[in-house]
Amino acid sequence: MNMNQCLDVKPEVAEALAAGKPVVALESTIISHGMPYPQNVETALNVERIIRENGAVPATIAVIGGRLKAGLTPEEIEYFGKKGTAIRKASRRDLAILCAKGQDGATTVTTTMMIAHMAGISIFATGGIGGVHRGAETTMDISADLEELGQTPVMVICAGAKSILDLGLTLEYLETKGVPVIGYGTEELPAFYTRRSGFGVDYRMDTPEELAAALRASKDMGLRGGMLVTNPIPEEYAMPLETINAAIDQAIAECNAKGIHGKDTTPFLLARVAEITGGDSLASNIQLVYNNAALAARTAVAFCKL
Repeated sequence: MNMNQCLDVKPEVAEALAAGKPVVALESTIISHGMPYPQNVETALNVERIIRENGAVPATIAVIGGRLKAGLTPEEIEYFGKKGTAIRKASRRDLAILCAKGQDGATTVTTTMMIAHMAGISIFATGGIGGVHRGAETTMDISADLEELGQTPVMVICAGAKSILDLGLTLEYLETKGVPVIGYGTEELPAFYTRRSGFGVDYRMDTPEELAAALRASKDMGLRGGMLVTNPIPEEYAMPLETINAAIDQAIAECNAKGIHGKDTTPFLLARVAEITGGDSLASNIQLVYNNAALAARTAVAFCKL
């Protein structure tokens, strides 16, 4: 079966791609698992609006009824938001089975990259990527996002890796996979809620045009892997490194005490960090996604001019 037989590209997205217009992919896990209803739907629709305001067409990606969707209608976004965590989080291992069973799936960074690439979309905006979990040297808990970045030619614009991870090992893994880590306007890896991590990036770039030129060169060379752009959370929404680290340490201790592991780890930790910080982290999360969407749209516009 041709993979495209499983793929539905929203007409507006298909028309933009055919005309060489800028398109930005968005994930759906942030809707189903990232925040509560109705905030999740409101955020998803705002992200699409921000992409349009910056000159590109949004393509929120998901699996609905066993169909891979590149571009959702507002009704489909509402459906996802209401069903929430009842929808399965879909990684690479899940896609074929969800399609075969005619089920729904919320796409992670991994599956959003895959479906974006199938549809011909080169730029994707998200919140933060997964990575190497703390203690991975014994648990082998490493996000499939890193593997996908090593093999799928999509530029991912994020606010760095989630600070619940082992950032040093995450950078080492990306280096092994040949993925350039670019700091947008910074030489330090941002860590999701905070602009600082203490770790350096491979390259600093300061304009959407520079990002677009790097993506164009990668495509011209036929390179297989993706590119990771880390865009720091806006200053006014950033949380102090010490505050977020203390909340993460507490959440990790609780996670270990409860015996939570595997794909349940990240949602538990993010929810607990939000509770511990009195909701500040959720507000920060929403703002950093908006910031990444705007940069992705401007980069897509610059890319289409090349």
